[in-house]
Amino acid sequence: MTDDTPSTPLDHVTWPLSTERLTLRRVSMTDESAMWAYRQLQEVSRWGSWRPADQADWRRLLQRRLRDVLVIEVDGQIIGDLMVKVEDAWGQREVADGARSMQAELGWALNPSMGGQGFATEAVREALRLCFEDLQLHRVVAEMFAANEPSRRLAERIGMRHEMHGVRDSLHRDLGWIDGIGYALLADEWKYQREPKQIF
Repeated sequence: MTDDTPSTPLDHVTWPLSTERLTLRRVSMTDESAMWAYRQLQEVSRWGSWRPADQADWRRLLQRRLRDVLVIEVDGQIIGDLMVKVEDAWGQREVADGARSMQAELGWALNPSMGGQGFATEAVREALRLCFEDLQLHRVVAEMFAANEPSRRLAERIGMRHEMHGVRDSLHRDLGWIDGIGYALLADEWKYQREPKQIF
């Protein structure tokens, strides 16, 4: 990151993070080529907000997003990436300070060759833990095209709540105006999901 890059709460996390099988860490420009290997694929870029024209374009896009991106590694190999974009929640003027940096938007991309093994689920669950435990956020959201079935299933699998459905509110480069959907999870909902349930 450059000296003029705005700071983010992610700057204050001790990296890397580890799960049973994965390592999550902040991205750097040295990761650009490894990420390009899967980011250039049509099946990855189809549902993303941008499709790089070529590797030079990808490099420029990544440079602008460094502060919000984590890479997902298995045994030192990059297999995907996550966006964790911490932002202000909405608040009335008198309480706006309390809403600052209290929400995050999540996004994800996985190398298709690594699909079907639960890696995306494991990585996004760790991103939620990061948001709610380490960063003490109030709310996490994820938005996507309604037709993006793999992302919909992932959001539901990790316990996010289907919160919004916009009718033809999203312009897709190939499909035209199609529906968009939003998922969300609150800190207290996440905590409740993790609490052991008593069986009577």
